[in-house]
Amino acid sequence: MNWLPPVPMSAIDASGQTWEVHRAWPDFTPGDYILEVLKPGRPGVQGARLRDGRFELLLEDDPGLPALRTEARHGEIVSHRPGTRAVIRAEGCFIKIFKPGDALLPAERCAQTELLLDAGSFSSPTVLRSSTDVIVFSAVPGRTLGALGEDHLTISDESFAGLWEKWSDAWAAQVGSSVGRSALAALPVHSPEVEAADLWRWVNRWLRHYGDVPEASLQGDALCALALHVTHNLLRTPPDPLVWAHGDLHDKQILAVDEQSPLGLLDFDDTAQAEAALDLANLDVHLELHTRRKRMTPARFLAAHAQVMATAEALHVSPDRFRAYSDGAWLRLACSPLPVRSALALAVLVERTRHDRRFSDFVPTAITSSGVVERRPAPQPTAAVGVPAQSEQAVGRADPLMGGMT
Repeated sequence: MNWLPPVPMSAIDASGQTWEVHRAWPDFTPGDYILEVLKPGRPGVQGARLRDGRFELLLEDDPGLPALRTEARHGEIVSHRPGTRAVIRAEGCFIKIFKPGDALLPAERCAQTELLLDAGSFSSPTVLRSSTDVIVFSAVPGRTLGALGEDHLTISDESFAGLWEKWSDAWAAQVGSSVGRSALAALPVHSPEVEAADLWRWVNRWLRHYGDVPEASLQGDALCALALHVTHNLLRTPPDPLVWAHGDLHDKQILAVDEQSPLGLLDFDDTAQAEAALDLANLDVHLELHTRRKRMTPARFLAAHAQVMATAEALHVSPDRFRAYSDGAWLRLACSPLPVRSALALAVLVERTRHDRRFSDFVPTAITSSGVVERRPAPQPTAAVGVPAQSEQAVGRADPLMGGMT
C-alpha cells in the first residue's frame, strides 16, 4: 500500500520560515487541515492551516478561541488545536482555552474528579479560576513519564522501572477504591457502544477526506475491514464492569517528582465510567508507539508494559477486552492525517489481525502483511455484525468531524 495522507512533515510560511508539523486534524472541507506547528529554537507552538495545499500561520487571533489573545499574554502556548482548544503555560499555573461555552463541562468533570481521586495515590491540579471559555489550573510538580522515558542522563533504567511500578500500585488502588462512588455515578458512561461509535466517526472522517482518491482506495478498504473487526470484538465480547476512567490516559498525563511524593495526574476532560481496559490499553499503545518511533528503548518499553499488564491483572481485566480496546486505539492512529503515524498504526493492526482467525471468518477479504487488501469488500456496518439496531445509524454513518485527534 503506497498511498499516504498528504500532510507534510514541515511547511514554509510566507516569510520563508520552516515550521515542523507537530499535530494535524482534518478540517471540515476535504483536503484541508488544521495544524499545530513549532519551530526549533522558538518556544511554544502555533496554530496553522493547510488549505488547498497552501500553508497559513495563525499569527494573532484564533476566531474560534476569542479568549486566546488575552490569555496568551500570561505565558507560552504549549498546545493549540485551532478553533477547538489551547493550553498556555504561565507562572505557577496552566490556562486552558475553550470555545465559548465549552469550558463548563470540563470544569464540572474536574470538580467530580476531585471527589474521586485518592490523595495518597495521585495529586492533581486544582481549579484557580474558570469561566465559560477559560479554566486556570494550578501547576502540578514533576516531569511526565513520557519525558522521563527519553531521558537517559538523569534517570536510570532501574529508576524508570521503579516509577512505573509505583504507577501500577497507585492506579490499581485508585481504580479499585470505593472513595467517592457517589461522584462516579454522576460521570457519563463510556460504554463499548460509545467506543464503537467513536471509532466509526474516525473512519468516516478519513473516508470523507480520502474516499474519492483512487490511490487511497486500498487503504480505505483496509480501514473499513479493520473497523468492522474491531467493533465486532468490542460489542460481541462480554464487557468488564464499569469503573472510574481517566478517558485519555497516556504517559504524558502522568508526572513524577521523587520516590516519596505521589505521582501527578493531568487532564480530566474525558473522565467517565468505563471498563478499566479503556485506559490501560490506550496507555500501552502509546508506549509501543514511542518505542516503534525510537523515542523509548525496548528495555524501557518492556518495563513499563509489564506494569501495565500487571495492573490489568490486578483489576481483573479480561484479555479479550484489553485486546479490543487496544485495537481501537491503533485504529484511531491509523486514521491520522500524519503519514508516518498512520502507516505505522495500519501495519501494526494488519499484523495483529493476521494472527486472528476470527478476522478472516468475519470480513470477506484478506489483508496481506504489507497492508494490501486483496479483494475490495466495501463493507458497511449493520446490526448483523455486532452494531445494535438502535445504534446502527450512529455507528455506521456518524458525523466524520466529531471526536478528537492527537
